[in-house]
Amino acid sequence: MSEWKKLLRDSQSRWDENAEYWDDYMGEKSNQFHRELIRPSTEKLLQVAGNEAILDVACGNGNFSRRLVELGAQVVAFDYSPKMIERAKLRSKEYINQIEYKVIDATDYNSLIQLGYAKFDSAVANMAFMDIADVTPLIKAVHELLKPNGAFVFSITHPCFQTPGARKVHETEDIDGEIIHRNSIQISKYLTPEPYKAVGIKGQPVPHFMFHRSLSYYFGLFFQTGFVLDGMEEPSFSHVKENNTFDWYEIPPVIVLRFRKI
Repeated sequence: MSEWKKLLRDSQSRWDENAEYWDDYMGEKSNQFHRELIRPSTEKLLQVAGNEAILDVACGNGNFSRRLVELGAQVVAFDYSPKMIERAKLRSKEYINQIEYKVIDATDYNSLIQLGYAKFDSAVANMAFMDIADVTPLIKAVHELLKPNGAFVFSITHPCFQTPGARKVHETEDIDGEIIHRNSIQISKYLTPEPYKAVGIKGQPVPHFMFHRSLSYYFGLFFQTGFVLDGMEEPSFSHVKENNTFDWYEIPPVIVLRFRKI
């Protein structure tokens, strides 16, 4: 087995091991990160008009799938973790006629394409791309699955500010008798794609793999496939009183992109 295949399997097994812990943590309402940053920007770019067919990529426990139904959509949602799909189904019993859950590997083009050529009005992937070992098959497949002019909206940790080995720096300075606090990020690399282990939620059973890619890497794949970029958001948290810890007020922790099929 190639090293890449081993990495892929290891990545998937780690997510399956973390699945129940993540579901318990996210619950029905998800966390502040998703509620304040991901969901508003994603909904703004997705522009669900109601009665649309939407594909939810790497759906996790189905939090956003259920939100899409509330907005009027019919949803097909998939994840490569069987445990996560089990949890999603348990949480979605009242949505049985609006959400179809499937176990699918996002790196398997042949499995993805069986979902239906030009079947979906749009597709969404919330904070998943950086967890997928190879996004090329997914991008190609979604282009085929979308109707003409269909949109693919996805969010990722901001690759410009959250790179492997990035350091969060907190400085204090006495300026004319006033203590000034300053937060920043120190990075030493950005352009080279790289897998690394990370902890998304404190206490999760095992670290999971993340796959750093530059914006130009993502843009190149989408452009080559026949998408155009026509929407982007860089949300940050609402400012609160300084508590001497690292903030994400002027440095966006995530980026949300909308690519459209042409």
